[in-house]
Amino acid sequence: MRQTILITGASSGLGWGMATEFAAKGYDLALCARRTSRLEELRQELEVENPASRVRIRELDVRDTEAVFDTFRGFRDDFGGLDRIIVNAGIGKGAPLGTGHVHANRETAETNFVAALVQFEAALEIFRAQNAGHLVAISSMGAMRGMPRKMTAYAASKAGLAALAEGVRVELMNTPIRVSTIFPGFIRSPINEDVGRTPFIVDAEKGCRMLVRTIEQEPQTACVPGWPWAPVGWLLRNLPLRLAARMM
Repeated sequence: MRQTILITGASSGLGWGMATEFAAKGYDLALCARRTSRLEELRQELEVENPASRVRIRELDVRDTEAVFDTFRGFRDDFGGLDRIIVNAGIGKGAPLGTGHVHANRETAETNFVAALVQFEAALEIFRAQNAGHLVAISSMGAMRGMPRKMTAYAASKAGLAALAEGVRVELMNTPIRVSTIFPGFIRSPINEDVGRTPFIVDAEKGCRMLVRTIEQEPQTACVPGWPWAPVGWLLRNLPLRLAARMM
């Protein structure tokens, strides 16, 4: 059993929900995010409800390269090792390119891809030294195809993350280090709270429960929920662009 789990972006949304589900299963948790007040609230809640789980928190802006390494190493030292690291921190800002919102699009790209690359570096430094570990990249169904309008930069950043994870997976295929890429469908969270009626959306509790169940299986890749997102993903990847565009 991979007992100790590090989750970035744990102060809200999927990170918060996964932490809650993992703690209920008895895992020890290393939680980090920018908002320490929210992390402290989560820590107190988890320790009350799951006294057998050890929970440590640290402030982290994943765009700060040195802080990422310091934080991951600090958690490793706290627990004597890390078994699973979930690269979850991300944002969903964006606008159609060329419409005057370059800073929002750039922030999304830097947070979702460049910062994820740094988290991979820090995680794999630890896993290579241990010769063991499970690295999990939380991508998006938007990564399946280039997306239009405000989704363009977000989808590209998540596609880059998925490609990054696949490259590492190939390299480490015959080692004890596992690499999983998870493609969540519509799970209600702060990143999509302003979206109106959305097909196939599930609530955060149910969605995070399915995420945790899937991560524990350590697949190479998985869409969550599997239905309808696995077939939707196949269609997005394989339909001619003109037809796929009707689904975007």
